[in-house]
Amino acid sequence: MLSQQSIDIIKSTAPVLEIHGTSITKRFYEMLFTSHPELLNIFNHANQKQGRQQTALANAVYAAALHIDRLEAILPVVKQIAHKHRSLGVKPEHYPIVGQHLLAAIQEVLGEAATPEILQAWAEAYGIIADAFIGVEADMYRQTETQTGGWSDFKRFRIARKVKESDVITSFYLMPEDGAPLPTFEPGQYISVKLEIPGDTFTHIRQYSLSDAPGKPYYRISVKRENLMAERPDGKVSMFLHKETKEGDVVLISAPAGDFTLNQQDTRPVVLISGGVGLTPMVSMLQTLAATNPERQVTFIHAAQNSQHHAFKGHVEELASQHPALSYYWCYDKPTASDQAENSFHREGHVSLDWLQSVVPTSAASFYFCGPVPFMKAVNSALREWGIPEEDRHFEFFGPAGSL
Repeated sequence: MLSQQSIDIIKSTAPVLEIHGTSITKRFYEMLFTSHPELLNIFNHANQKQGRQQTALANAVYAAALHIDRLEAILPVVKQIAHKHRSLGVKPEHYPIVGQHLLAAIQEVLGEAATPEILQAWAEAYGIIADAFIGVEADMYRQTETQTGGWSDFKRFRIARKVKESDVITSFYLMPEDGAPLPTFEPGQYISVKLEIPGDTFTHIRQYSLSDAPGKPYYRISVKRENLMAERPDGKVSMFLHKETKEGDVVLISAPAGDFTLNQQDTRPVVLISGGVGLTPMVSMLQTLAATNPERQVTFIHAAQNSQHHAFKGHVEELASQHPALSYYWCYDKPTASDQAENSFHREGHVSLDWLQSVVPTSAASFYFCGPVPFMKAVNSALREWGIPEEDRHFEFFGPAGSL
């Protein structure tokens, strides 16, 4: 337990962390990778370059400072991050390394303001927070390895099939090389894929949502090819998967993880809203609902540029023809001339509150949404304005957690 003096010191530093948090975490990662370049085998290089990982860590440290006297308030965030850590292969021995460099970065950025008392208080606090992560992750590793068909760390899978779903999204059907049974998963969860790309010093790990229902002899991921855009480079891993891999190739994957999952005990109507490749966990949820609870009212809404970027369109429409409780709506912000002529979408433009209210039968529902951050911010704002309670708004960030 932290002393009251340490608690007071840490809470008093929260305003400083709000201002300097990203500078501290940016310097932290520079120092960490200089001293331990082998950790680049775990971290997402693209998120580092775009600053997303630095911002996410700064937000987490700031939240820890605010709630240091009641860490149970941030336990849901701890569990969410722990899922990602377990999926990536983060181990207890990594935490002292991180703590050492985080304290060094605080001291360097804050200079004389980082008094010995402040650094000592943060060292104590980090030890407690690290122990919480290590304990939660140990339980997750144990559960993952001991479940039917489970394994620890990464396992060899073969690409059984590659299926083009749209101009930018391809599905990969993955089957264990040893033929062992697959552990089940919760609709909405993801797996980590580890690749060695020729010419690169370090391995690359990316997390992809599972896009089919559980209970199949394969895991399916549906990957968007990330092309060069403005300040963002080509997605090295997605481009490699799309262009270089072929059926029969072997990839390493970790067991399913994640807490953005469908509540299958909830009997109320459910609304699934996605943008772009954010539809992958939604398709898994939809497939599961159609198979296990076909009477539950489902509204499936997807926003895409146009039909050329729209994956699983025909599949969802076929499901709807078989399940009267399922309705679907397509929102295109750049429909093609063919889309216009064929009237193949329901709204031109972006998802808005008035449109949602016109197509969703009731607000007494559970809402799940996923997609690019600006899209999720707009959807979250619309649902909040509609009066949807926070506990009925469920969302997932692809990559480091952000804020809506």
